[in-house]
Amino acid sequence: MSEQPRSSAAESAQLAVLSHRFEAIVTRMQNTLARSGRSGVLNTARDFSCCILTADGDVLMTGQSPPIHVMGGPDLQARSMLEFYPEVHAGEAFLHNSPYHGNTHAADHSILIPVVDADGKHRFTVLAKAHQADCGNSIPTTYMASARDVYEEGALIFPVVKVQDQYRDCEDILRMCEMRIRVPEQWRGDYLAILGSARIGERALLQLADEVGWDALDVFSGKWLDYSEIRMASAIRKLPAGRAVTTTCHDPFPGVPEGIPIQVALEVDPVAGTIDVDLRDNIDCVPAGLNLSEATSRTAALIGIFNSIDHTVPHNQGSFRRVQVHLRENCVVGIARHPASTSTATTNLANRLGNAVQRAMAEIGPGIGMAEVGSGMSPSEAVVSGIDRREGSTPFVNQIFTGTNGGAGSPHSDGWLTMSDLGSGGTLLLDSVEIDELKQPILIHRRGIAVDTEGAGELRGAPGIDVEYGPVGGTLEAIYANDGSINAMAGAREGLPGAPSIQAKRTTDGTVEPVDICGPVRILDGERLLARTSGGGGYGRPTRRDPAAVVHDVREGWISRDRAAAVYGVVLDDALQIDVAATERRRTSLDNEELVKA
Repeated sequence: MSEQPRSSAAESAQLAVLSHRFEAIVTRMQNTLARSGRSGVLNTARDFSCCILTADGDVLMTGQSPPIHVMGGPDLQARSMLEFYPEVHAGEAFLHNSPYHGNTHAADHSILIPVVDADGKHRFTVLAKAHQADCGNSIPTTYMASARDVYEEGALIFPVVKVQDQYRDCEDILRMCEMRIRVPEQWRGDYLAILGSARIGERALLQLADEVGWDALDVFSGKWLDYSEIRMASAIRKLPAGRAVTTTCHDPFPGVPEGIPIQVALEVDPVAGTIDVDLRDNIDCVPAGLNLSEATSRTAALIGIFNSIDHTVPHNQGSFRRVQVHLRENCVVGIARHPASTSTATTNLANRLGNAVQRAMAEIGPGIGMAEVGSGMSPSEAVVSGIDRREGSTPFVNQIFTGTNGGAGSPHSDGWLTMSDLGSGGTLLLDSVEIDELKQPILIHRRGIAVDTEGAGELRGAPGIDVEYGPVGGTLEAIYANDGSINAMAGAREGLPGAPSIQAKRTTDGTVEPVDICGPVRILDGERLLARTSGGGGYGRPTRRDPAAVVHDVREGWISRDRAAAVYGVVLDDALQIDVAATERRRTSLDNEELVKA
């Protein structure tokens, strides 16, 4: 390596140091939210995100946040703030959850705070976003997939509304929220947690500026974004050139009885160091809550891209410059306009879209892209509500995370068991059974890996999870938005799909009967709600999988001995040792069958 000039080395060192300082600030913001949030969806599952933006609205630092929150929407939110408030001042805070002005969906309440220096100049914006236990919907859920429009959805919409001025709450706005939210004290606690998180970020940036100066922070911001763009261009130049068109389809749903087809056209240009994603050739918005907002359409595409390249490339506006995502208005995976409902914009279609993008990347060439991550919000991730009669009669509403979808196989590893879905990127935590049972009157009877549900492949997808729970001492209402029970998660490069999801109910006499794909489902005392989450798709031909890895999965109880032979071509004896000769014959037979099909 040639020796760099001292000034260049010093600049590089400063870039590294300040990037870690900014990342540490985001981490402090996230820790504040995790420790002070009232809802289980925050302090247990951690469905929240924090980031820092430049004064112009460019995403600068995101931290370990759910990617659906921070990759393609905060810039839109920050620019909406500047559109409505061209002059911002110290001590102001804005509540923003409007999917028509850059937010993800109405259930994600964001607080934006402008960081203003002593001379009144706007320097940065900090943003803290948190999913709510209740957001004022017409029924007790934050995911109202069956809503025909935003009016039927019923959510409170705040398009950049000032909730603090001179560091004091605008109480009239907060009173409005408390009158429309079913758990007002819980919401007020979560509001304070989000606000406190953003104020922590503001204070830390002011302290950092006192230490190094605003000019140094301005220089860092520009160089950090430029560095990230260079890293992204370099990663793309290592990819093969090519174009791919992939399709997928969301399961049939209320308002869309034929399901929702999606097409992705993707082109990689390694010479220019760019990737082009075209989503315009898709259907118009549908009369359901499944439509994507502009933020989630763009973000889902970006997630699929970033899942397919060098994972060390920073996620910010600099690297985003190298990906062009084409959207159109009034498109189901485009730019939804009021009053189209986007209630589930962070989950169902966003997962389908991102999956189709990373599968398109897999078709561009070997060694890149991924299969499909398990999709759908099964009853294992339902919003549950009712009356808690254990101590009086207290209403409760909360989203539980008792079972997650399986991750996708990739060129480098098997699928991640607790991936949850593409939009969360594995950042959400699986609930503790005991804590869920303490927080609401439910009993979780079963949670375990569903055998033989993985998408087989050279690198397999993760299996689904079986969950069974029911109410204690009353009636439970569960609302969810499942997908993948009909159209399973596809594999890539000859990998097989994961097993479909299941939603059902066990009645008091033990009979198991199917239930609606989205609810609401009423579960009586003595009944149980059953869920099987989606298995992730596999990557590469299953007969190329390392036989030792197959043996490991059999011994762990993830796949059966019969499936090992039938799908992977690995024959085991009674002691679960590989029969080498039989395995060679079986794999040759399976490969010949594939040649005949081709």
